[in-house]
Amino acid sequence: MLQRFGSSVASWFRTRITDPLLQILRRGTEPKQLAFSAALGITLGLFPICGVTVFLCGIAIALLGSLCHAPTVMLTNFIVTPIELSLMVPFLRFGEFVTGGPHFPLTSDAFKKVLTGQASIEVFQSIFHALLGWLVAAPFIFGAIYVLSLPCFKILVRKFSVVPSSPKKPLINNSISSPRKSVNSPSEVRLKVRDAYD
Repeated sequence: MLQRFGSSVASWFRTRITDPLLQILRRGTEPKQLAFSAALGITLGLFPICGVTVFLCGIAIALLGSLCHAPTVMLTNFIVTPIELSLMVPFLRFGEFVTGGPHFPLTSDAFKKVLTGQASIEVFQSIFHALLGWLVAAPFIFGAIYVLSLPCFKILVRKFSVVPSSPKKPLINNSISSPRKSVNSPSEVRLKVRDAYD
C-alpha cells in the first residue's frame, strides 16, 4: 500500500509540477522574465489569507501583461500553497512586532469564536497584523526569490529550451560560406519543434 501511495504521489507531482515546468522552460522564455514571474507568484502566493492568492495573481497578470509570464506565476503560486499556511502565524507575529500591538493568543477558543461568528475586534486586529507583516516582508521575499532564481532559470532555460531564449540569437546559423547550405535546414527546424511538443 505504501508503494502504491508513493507512486501515486510521484505521478501527481510529475503531472502537476514537473511537466508544466518543463513546458514553460521549453518555450524559450527569457530567464529574467521567468525569475520575475516566479518571484511574483511566490510572493503573492504567501499572502496570509487563504483563497485570495489566485485572485491576486490574476490581477497582477492582468496589470503587468507581457512583463510577467502567466503560467509561471500561477505554477509558483500553486507550489507555495503549503508554505502559505505555515507562514500565517509568523506574519501575524511580525505584524504585531511592527505595530507594537498586543500578542494575539492562538487558542482553540479563539478559533471557535471565528467559526461561530462571535469574532471580536482582537480577531480583526490579528488579521490586520498578519496582512501588515506580509506587506512589510513582501518586497524582501520578492527580491530574494528573484536573485536566487535568476541563475537557476538561466541554467534551466539553456538546458531545456528548444527555442533560443533571445530574439537576438538566430534559429539558423548562417556563418557557413555557402549561402545555399545552412547547418539547420528548415526540415531540421521543423523536426526539432515537433519533437518539443511530443
